[in-house]
Formats: sequence, structure tokens, C-alpha cells
Amino acid sequence: MPDTRPDRSGPHSETDTHEVLNQPPPRGDLDLWESDPALRDHGFGADGDHLALYGRKIGRTAMRDAGIDANRHPPEARLFDAGGRRLDEVAYHPAYHTLLQTGLGAGYASLPWEGATGGHSTHAAMVYLTSQVEPGVCCPMTMTYAAVPALRASPDLFDQWVPKLTARLYDPAIKPLAQKAAATMGMALTEKQGGSDLSRTSTRAVRDGDAYRLRGHKWFCSAPMSDGFVTLAQAPGGLTAFLVPRWLDGTRNAIHIQRLKDKLGNRSNALAEIEYADALAYPLGDEGDGIRRVVEMIHHTRLDTAMAPAGLMRAALGAAQYWCSHRSVGDAKLIDQPLMRSVLADLTLDWEGTLALGLAVARAFDDTTEQGRAFARLGVALAKFLGNRLCPMVVGEAMECLGGMGYIEDTGLPLLYREAPLNSIWEGSGNVICLDILRTLRTVPMSGEVLSDALGEVTGEYRRYDAALRAHMGRFPRLPDEGQARWYADSLGTLLTASVLIRQAPPAIAEAYIATRLTGERGRAPGAISGVDTDAILARLS
Repeated sequence: MPDTRPDRSGPHSETDTHEVLNQPPPRGDLDLWESDPALRDHGFGADGDHLALYGRKIGRTAMRDAGIDANRHPPEARLFDAGGRRLDEVAYHPAYHTLLQTGLGAGYASLPWEGATGGHSTHAAMVYLTSQVEPGVCCPMTMTYAAVPALRASPDLFDQWVPKLTARLYDPAIKPLAQKAAATMGMALTEKQGGSDLSRTSTRAVRDGDAYRLRGHKWFCSAPMSDGFVTLAQAPGGLTAFLVPRWLDGTRNAIHIQRLKDKLGNRSNALAEIEYADALAYPLGDEGDGIRRVVEMIHHTRLDTAMAPAGLMRAALGAAQYWCSHRSVGDAKLIDQPLMRSVLADLTLDWEGTLALGLAVARAFDDTTEQGRAFARLGVALAKFLGNRLCPMVVGEAMECLGGMGYIEDTGLPLLYREAPLNSIWEGSGNVICLDILRTLRTVPMSGEVLSDALGEVTGEYRRYDAALRAHMGRFPRLPDEGQARWYADSLGTLLTASVLIRQAPPAIAEAYIATRLTGERGRAPGAISGVDTDAILARLS
């Protein structure tokens, strides 16, 4: 008799009790560059060939599995050895090291400093791509990238450290810098009593020859297994920036890990409380010049906190679109149902706007003119503020598109949801950023001029954009007081995003963004829109 048993040699379509139906198959390897027409449209100026290779590599199933493993097995503090001697180390799952090798080896931290055209733009796109797979490893890579301009304050330190920070390698060995092929840099600024008010730093610095000894506590130390840390301390001449190496010549520097923070998300990455117990440190610039020096580093980390939410949104929407394309309700796929299409299209506009503005700002980082620097200074704050306001809502709604499955760790949506608020808090929370926007417009030459040029360049193309710009100018004929700073930043960031989309996106995207973001023709809930070309918008999620 013929064998009539079901063929179970392929994907498991049946169990012993029932046939598995109406469940999407595994997604398999993803090409995160080729499948993202919005990235290709808005990423001009970046190295497309490099991003095509990286997008294929980072999107592989093995890379996504490594991201899952790095989150399921979070880092552990190893403070002492068996004999009670201090170790002050953090142990990570091997997947974490795999992901760091992939990113740093591909130039995540080094590309902007190698002299190639579009280095910051390419870096920003890599942040976006990496954030879709495992955002936690971005933290140490971002700080390594951003430390380079801060080290320019000390030519000797620059010459020692920068070649290894930009080596296109990852060397996790616990050794002095001279014995390593590559290095990473962390940051330890925040203290209990000060938070974002760095002027309240209480860590003390006492001169010791050409160096200093630091004594104090840091409430947040990002990536505590880095080879060095940019930090702040009070020297006799005022608040000063320092580089603190984790290792000296054969001995551990006196950087004592107190505990690892138990965080909401970003679980693959360690965040520690540390104490400097007379740790040896080297000054970055003059005494009293500390804020200016660390701001140079923070300026670059802010670019990454503006790009990461676009990556999180893209990953969430990709998962939702895939589910809806394979899931049927009644006789129709979810993706074909008008209400679901409205929801996904509305969310897609927020994602593409965030991506487009972030990459426009990255191009300004590549522009060394006075105008470029001014736009980068202001634009990065606007992009960080607006994109991170939108990210939790977009990820949460994408999660809901999967129904109950969206709440299950296997889908990856919970990881993205836990991560969604993070970049709004890091490197300046929302209120800090809004006040910084006002401060920039008051104090940075040409910032208002370049902003006006960007907004005015596209007038005359869309009547409703022009009306919205006039309404903004009528409401804010001058810079607002502090209490209106969020309203001002939200309005200005939305207008700036629209101006970028008008220049670069397909007309259906720009028209829909203007209609739903600038005119009030939408409800408060995602999907409460009408009159937009959902087919053209959803094609961006192909």
C-alpha cells in the first residue's frame, strides 16, 4: 500500500493533533538594502555599494539570531576573582561579540574619519541598518565613532588612540592599549545629583604629573568594557574633560564597577555604575573647558540617536507587513483590507519622514562649510526630538497589527518596543533637546538662515505646505518662551521633514505627509486618515 502519511520533511505544517495553517513561514535571510527603496532614495551621498554589502550581511538569519541570543543572555558583572581580587569586568554572550565584529569590521566607527566622500552619511545608514537587527551593540560602536572629534583636543592622545578606534577591527581582549589591535571608547558623564546638568559634576581631579587622579562616582557608564572612557571631573581650574584608560601598563586602572543597571531594554549592552578610586586620567583640552569638549562627542552621538528610531520603526513595520501579507481573515489577506492598509500607510509616513530627515542631517555632517555645520547642529536636534517622539507609537501600533502574536518574544516586536523610548532619553531627553534648539537659534551663526533656506526652498510646489509654513511663522514670529519649546520644535521638525520629502520622496509620499501632518486632516489614532494613495505608500515597505 502507498504511504499516505503527511510529508513532514519540510517546514512543520502539521503536528500530531492539527495542521498548522494561516501562520507566516520564517522570513529567512533579508536584504536590508535591496528591500528598502526609501533608504536608497534618501541615502544619496552615502556609499551605496558598501551599504548594499552590509545590508545583505547584517540581514542574514544568522545575524538576527545572534541579536536574539545577545538579548536572551544579557551581560553579567564579574567584580572579583575567586581570591577576592578586583576584576571589574563584564562578560557578554558570544553573539554580542559577533555583532560588534560585524559592525566595527564593516567600518561603523571608522568610515567618517577615513576621508572618503559621504562617510557620515554611510555611517548613519549603518546605524539604521544595525538597529533593525540588534540595537544594543550600537551603543559602544557609536561612542567609539563619536570619540574621535573629542580627542582632537589632545594631539598626543589622538595619535595614540584614534588609529585603534578606527581600525575596522574588534578586539575584545582585556589588555593595555599598546597590546591591542583595535579599541573601543565609552562615556561616563552622568552623576546622581546632576543628571543632564553636567555643571553639578562632583568627581574631583587632582594633578599627578602630566596626568590627573579622579575620585568620584558615575551613575551611568555606557559600555563599561570599553578600553577607555570620556568623562568629566572638577579640576582646580573648573570642569574638565578627561580620557580614562581602563588598563595602565600591565595593571588595571582604578575604575570600580559597582553594579550593572537593570534596564527596560537595550539588554545586550551593559550600563554600569562605577567609581573612580584615584583612577589615572589624561586631560582633553584645558581645565575648565570640559563642557565644550564633551559636547563635540555628544553632537555626533546625537546623529545616531536620530537614526536609530528610523531603524526600529523599519524593523517593526517590516514585521507587520510580512505578517499581514501572509495572514488571512475571512477570505482576504490582512494586507488587502482597507483599514489595515490605512494603519500601515499612516505608520509608514512617520518612518519614512524620520529616515529622510535623519539622512539629510547626516549629509550636513559631511558638509564642512559653515552652512553645513550650522545645519548639522540644529538639524540633528530637530531630527532626534521628532523621530523619537514617534518611535514608541509606531512600534506599538506595528505590534498590534500582529494581534496577540505581536506581544510574543519570538516575533521580535517586544525587543523593539522596549528599545523604542531609549534614544529619546539618551544624549539629551526631549526637554533638553527643545531648549537646545532654542539656544542654537540664538547663539549659532547662520543656524536660522540655513533653516529658513531649507524650508523656503520648496515653497510654491504644494499649497498646503506653504500655508502650514505661514501658519508656523504667524504663531512663532520670534523664538518662543521655554513653555512653548516643545510645540515649536514639533512644528518646526515636521515642516523640515516635509521639505525633505518634497525634494526627495515620490510625490505620493510628500503629498500624503503634508495632508496628514501639516493640515490637521487626520485623527489622533494611527490609521485615522483618508484621501492618500495607500498603494504607493505601502510600496515603500516592499
